Amino acid sequence: MSIFEKLESNVRSYCRSFPVVFDRAKGDLLYSEDGRAYIDFFAGAGALNYGHNNDYIKDRVLDYLTSDRIMHGLDMYTMAKREFIQSFSERILKPKKLNYKLQFCGPTGTNAVEAALKLARKAKKRNGIFAFMGGFHGMSLGSLSATSSKSMREGAGLPLDGVTFMPHPSGAFAEMDTLGYIENILTDSHSGIDKPAAILLETVQAEGGIHVVDVEWLRELQQLCRRHDILLITDEIQVGCGRTGEFFSFERAGIEPDLITLSKSISGYGLPMSLLLLKPELDLWSPGEHNGTFRGNQLAFVAAKAALEFRDRSALEAQVKQKEEFVRSFLEKEIKPLHPSISIRGLGLIWGIDVSGFTDEAGAKRMTEISFEKGLIIERAGRGDRVLKIMPPLTVSMEHLSAGCDIIKSSMQQVISQETQDFLLTT
Repeated sequence: MSIFEKLESNVRSYCRSFPVVFDRAKGDLLYSEDGRAYIDFFAGAGALNYGHNNDYIKDRVLDYLTSDRIMHGLDMYTMAKREFIQSFSERILKPKKLNYKLQFCGPTGTNAVEAALKLARKAKKRNGIFAFMGGFHGMSLGSLSATSSKSMREGAGLPLDGVTFMPHPSGAFAEMDTLGYIENILTDSHSGIDKPAAILLETVQAEGGIHVVDVEWLRELQQLCRRHDILLITDEIQVGCGRTGEFFSFERAGIEPDLITLSKSISGYGLPMSLLLLKPELDLWSPGEHNGTFRGNQLAFVAAKAALEFRDRSALEAQVKQKEEFVRSFLEKEIKPLHPSISIRGLGLIWGIDVSGFTDEAGAKRMTEISFEKGLIIERAGRGDRVLKIMPPLTVSMEHLSAGCDIIKSSMQQVISQETQDFLLTT
């Protein structure tokens, strides 16, 4: 690993938590160069919902690669793009009675967020955006302005403005009427805060610590937006594409956002791709007004179409619901009793074990380090990185799902036992 430490920038992050050199991957397993297998509860930060090297998707990618088809197309018309658009419309939009146009952005999620913010401001002719404390939306300047993490914002190197943060209905504000607070801001002539062009949110805050927003709260938020002529943007980049069961995480509330950002698993195979869904009446762009050299990733179109097909063929939504119940039951019966201060949150196949009530960041880190030593890749999230984040591929086998959960339990027991001994020795 010395070459990485010598020549790669200090900005590298995940490799510090998982300090081995990986070589192969298949399904829900990653293999280091010495052949050791690791169960993957990370799934490429949500970019690998269909697992590593999914055979169905891979076959279609290989067919395309070996047939000398268009590999780079900007926003020109191509067969690959047409087939993806047709499939997305037939398999996702029409069955759900959703009416959106598709805008292909740059290669990553932050590009879709940037496009959404620009379009909202253009449509409403207002500069401000409301986002939520605990939210994460990307690392380019516009998206970063809507990301609340202090440490991330400090990397900008200049003031981040144009966004006002509202209290999220979780954690310290769980008992607060957060929507009433926003309503008062919008109606009080002395609030000092201008009406925004849009409100941006994740229906499940992922990096913020796995906070699931109540469906009634989501419905009332949409009503508030419509009442005040504010656009509603949902960030589906990490929790969309079936992560919560349904394809979109907002479906459980029966709402229809004005703008929807997608990336990560939309490509199906870990390929760079991002997508903005917009209501037709909001398609106010002039030709080329928002563009990017890699806004037409042809290989990603092929993989994305195959992913939609695989999702239907494998009844993936039903699989996620089944696995959700297993994880929920395990966390409630096996993890929660380990300490009275443990908090469990999640749905679908994104879950958080909040240990902030009894240990510090070092303790939470040690839990994931021990898990890695035992053969499990799992990351942390939330304030102080004290939420263990369970996010396996949606295709994870029940055998590996169970084994991974057992490793988490064992690792937590080890840390809790050690911290208890340390406490007794100091008292």
